[in-house]
Amino acid sequence: MIFADSRENIEKGAAIIKAGGLVSFPTETVYGLGGNALDPSAVAKIFEAKARPSFDPLITHIAELEMLDRVAKISNKRIFDIIEKFWPGSLTLIVPKRDIIPHLVTSGLETMAVRMPDHKTALELIKLSTGAVAAPSANPFGYLSPTTAAHVDEQLGRKIEMVLDGGTCRIGVESTVLDVTGDRPIVLRPGGISLEELQREIPDVDIFNRTTTSPTAPGQLKMHYSPLKPLHIVDSIDSVSDRNRAGALIFKKGPETDGFKSLEILSPQGDPVEAAARLFVALHNLDKSDIDIIYAEKIPEDGLGRAVMDRIYKASEK
Repeated sequence: MIFADSRENIEKGAAIIKAGGLVSFPTETVYGLGGNALDPSAVAKIFEAKARPSFDPLITHIAELEMLDRVAKISNKRIFDIIEKFWPGSLTLIVPKRDIIPHLVTSGLETMAVRMPDHKTALELIKLSTGAVAAPSANPFGYLSPTTAAHVDEQLGRKIEMVLDGGTCRIGVESTVLDVTGDRPIVLRPGGISLEELQREIPDVDIFNRTTTSPTAPGQLKMHYSPLKPLHIVDSIDSVSDRNRAGALIFKKGPETDGFKSLEILSPQGDPVEAAARLFVALHNLDKSDIDIIYAEKIPEDGLGRAVMDRIYKASEK
């Protein structure tokens, strides 16, 4: 349902985000689908609402520089020069993350995407909620990005609690993504800030070239967050006979799990959203256990289950 972006409605939207719900809000680029970036369950709901087919990392939106220090590890002073020139604005930075940001937000990577939008409604919503809001574009995966509240309502209105109407987005294309984790800043995605604008302030900025540069953008690698312990996928956990030194990753409770040295259940009731929220935590727990091998049972690839299996495939031995 669409709501005018009045102060009262922004406060209601902030309360929804604090409670773990989803709110679509305007930015200067496109409308975002926002949830609490510090809550894995809320982040899982974003993937479910968008029917996102894989764990592509999300951009964390902040409204105050003080929050940047809470979510990211900034050691390169040059980054603050870039921020001073381009924030608030449509520039997303790739920086090292802190532990407060769940791995689900970053696709298991130790870097995160973060930006400060240049839109009054967005900034107020972020400030009044949790201070850190994960927000991809508010559209089903593969569809056109929304630049009006009506676009969002048509595509996702029944799946989220609120759409805040801030009018038509000023820029209308997604933010530029700039990787500042290396010696030389690299544009990973062209967007609302042109290369020429960046070059005026960052003379040595480069563009990611897939033919000559090693992949550094989230989601490009065939294997993401592979545990140190070998992980094998099985059709059914029942088929595993040697369990003494093994760990098991299963979707929901079942009768045939006795004998495993370590066991992680993604969702006792078989909820794909809960399974997605717990996946990285479960893999971390198994990786730290005193076991030699991890067996992961296939789960139904319906809804968010498809995304969960995508991550399990990426974590498995090839």
